[in-house]
Amino acid sequence: MAKEKRKHSNTHDSASGSHKKKGKKEHKKPAPATTAPTVENDDIKSAFRAGLFDKEVLSEYNAQYANSGPYPHAIIPSLINPSLLHSVKQEILEHLSFTAKETDIYRLHQTGDLANLSGLPAELAAKLPSLRRLRDALYSQTFRDYIVGISGCGPLSGTKTDMAINVYTPGCHLLTHDDVIGSRRVSYILYLCGSEKEPWQASWGGALRLYPTKKDADGTKVPTAEWSRVCPPSWNQLAFFEVVPGESFHDVEEVYDAEDSSERVRMAISGWFHIPQRGEGGFVEGLEEELGKKSSLASLQTKNDRYDRPQPMVVPYPAEFEEGFSEEELDFLVKYINPMYLQPDPLRQIAKQFTEENSIHLGAFLRNKFEAALKEYIEAADTEPSSWPVAVPPHKQKFLYLQASEKKAKDREMSPIEELLTVLFPSQEFRKLLQYATKLKLNSHNVLARRFRRGMDYTLATGMASNASAEQDEAPIQLELCLNLTPTSGWEPRDPSEEKPKKKRSKKSKLNPAHKEEKKEVKRFDDSTRTVGGYEMYMSTEDDDPTHDPAVYKAGAEEEDDGVLFMSHPSWNTLSLALRDQGTLKFVKYVSASAKGDRWDLVGEFAAVDAQDDDSEEDDDSEEDDEDGEAGEDDKDEDGEDKQEEGTSDSDSYDGRYDDDEEWLGCSP
Repeated sequence: MAKEKRKHSNTHDSASGSHKKKGKKEHKKPAPATTAPTVENDDIKSAFRAGLFDKEVLSEYNAQYANSGPYPHAIIPSLINPSLLHSVKQEILEHLSFTAKETDIYRLHQTGDLANLSGLPAELAAKLPSLRRLRDALYSQTFRDYIVGISGCGPLSGTKTDMAINVYTPGCHLLTHDDVIGSRRVSYILYLCGSEKEPWQASWGGALRLYPTKKDADGTKVPTAEWSRVCPPSWNQLAFFEVVPGESFHDVEEVYDAEDSSERVRMAISGWFHIPQRGEGGFVEGLEEELGKKSSLASLQTKNDRYDRPQPMVVPYPAEFEEGFSEEELDFLVKYINPMYLQPDPLRQIAKQFTEENSIHLGAFLRNKFEAALKEYIEAADTEPSSWPVAVPPHKQKFLYLQASEKKAKDREMSPIEELLTVLFPSQEFRKLLQYATKLKLNSHNVLARRFRRGMDYTLATGMASNASAEQDEAPIQLELCLNLTPTSGWEPRDPSEEKPKKKRSKKSKLNPAHKEEKKEVKRFDDSTRTVGGYEMYMSTEDDDPTHDPAVYKAGAEEEDDGVLFMSHPSWNTLSLALRDQGTLKFVKYVSASAKGDRWDLVGEFAAVDAQDDDSEEDDDSEEDDEDGEAGEDDKDEDGEDKQEEGTSDSDSYDGRYDDDEEWLGCSP
């Protein structure tokens, strides 16, 4: 079985802000605190702002928490003594290093776990006195009691500290999740971005967004597609909420690019308060195990496929199958498909590569006349809102989609996308073409058109759905198809090696008499691996380490074996085929707001069995050669060389009656 539960890094978030809409509250409100927690000592108290622990202030935050939505949370401005927090930020920038991390669910820069500051080498520890003081203050009995007094969450551990520093630069983001892992009880974040004089602007992004949930008849709560609470970052502001399985869903808005060359660095200290550990006051034997069971159950419930939209529309193919293409079938296919792909030699090349690698990209797949009309339609739609429904739930996926409909609209002509979706892809003719190209027997199909909007859409890593053929004893497999139909450019990652070096003028050049050595700019946060996202990735989940996150494919230096099996970037008129089993995860990376357009595609899942189990490859070739209109000519010329070169047509098997376009772009199997 594919692993669907992932271990998240310290990447949750919170902040202050305004309501987008207000929903009903189903939460048990904490009882108002009547007395402020006892201050342990003046040193702890002096780390916070003056007056924070006053009874009236505590009561105010308690009321705020109880009346907040979509689930209880609190916002505390100016939490820390200003001079201490400025010293903390200075120490961070001067002495700590950050690693760029990217998975299906986030992109950010992060330090290591700061819980063990006491165990750092003496030389480094001596450089971080303010950071250590802040850590000790946050996890002190005084402040933990303060959090409990506001939230009513129950006692918190002072020995199990869990915090890190996260930095979001432009393009960084964190998608929807509920923070439920292990013994976590309260999530918090303390912002270090902006300053008193230059506050962080809401238009820069990076806001915490809280999602309401809808309760099903069985009590399962599933997050809605849209957030209802937007909380922009603010200097020296603390936000926190109790971690509740299946309820505390939130995300972090992407940080947007500046219009000029100014730097945008959204820095925060974030972490969790855990339940008391053995030996601490408030420890309850077996509570951590009980919470683990509840969180696992909630995770399984909310990830149940029955809450997904769209639901699969799996259509079985007829059992009967006639080998070879009739003239009528070829006439049908060539209305849509580049004739190159209907010729035997390219098909054999494609099948050979696919059987060896289990994946392939085919360029210029649709014929010129059809793809021209399709491109015109998509380019016009790319700048307009859509009536397509939104895929949910957001902790699994978010995109616009269109499914094939059995009822054809009588009052309007089908769009080119609808024609591919309802006419070509489900057809028996297309099934035959795929079978010849892959050497697989296809038993059913499920097709879908998708649009991934800039700054909004994605799919998270999930395993293969259990809708494969049941006739086989072995583990199910399926052929997955993606016809990339994205007309905009700029999706491929930039290759630094292709950049031409700038010519440098000599110090003695007459054209540059006042030459001065320029200092090389070194960026603190490495964004060299940044892309606009939108790519689709297949990853292996075969790993014996239960703590391994299978979605982590970029973390610091690239590793040779990163688990990536197959990857495709948005492009125009490119067909990707991949063979998938239950040991493979797949996702579409979040599309950045900086992308030039939306990602468009048509995808299909075809339950499959290996046709070569019954027939040898040689038999398959001989049968193909005997089919009418497919082959029958020797593949070699009199010198023994291949007759056909890549990108040329096969005149012996194709009569050229459809060569009415200016140019065929060929394929790159």
